[in-house]
Amino acid sequence: MLSRTNLGLSLLLCASMAPTLMPLANAQDDHPRGRKYKAPPETAHIVVDVQKATNGKVVVNAAVIFHPVKDGKDEGNLEVKTDPEGKATIDVIPIGSTVTVQVLANGFATFAQDYTIDSGQKEISVKLQKPRAQMSAYTDNAGKAATVKPGVQEPNRPSQQQNGNPTTPNNNIPQ
Repeated sequence: MLSRTNLGLSLLLCASMAPTLMPLANAQDDHPRGRKYKAPPETAHIVVDVQKATNGKVVVNAAVIFHPVKDGKDEGNLEVKTDPEGKATIDVIPIGSTVTVQVLANGFATFAQDYTIDSGQKEISVKLQKPRAQMSAYTDNAGKAATVKPGVQEPNRPSQQQNGNPTTPNNNIPQ
């Protein structure tokens, strides 16, 4: 147990040191060492409406990919699928950025276009067209329909015959 004299000396010592320790406690406020808080940029509400160019019907489950670039810095990419009404909505693209909107859907040509996000609301209407013929430096395919049907294509391979038997990797083994 502390005696009265020891307790009194302890209180007197604390009281005498308090004015010298106060500036040290306030020094922490003068020079913060942590990161300064930087508020996130304001973002825009973007709605992309995807329809067929031929009849205006909505395209469900199309992939809408956003590639935002702000101040020359690539911000990554984001993918959103269209809902049953053919709309894809996103709320995380910063205002003042340029965004490339790319739309992919089975049976349609890929759509891509750049947009500048300059306000808090942006509505984009996309009309998907059927696939077109591939661009070529040798022939003019402008406006021609694609000759390849949509979906996975298997090359046409003629079957080769050797002595009346089809050639397969197993037939090349010497016996």
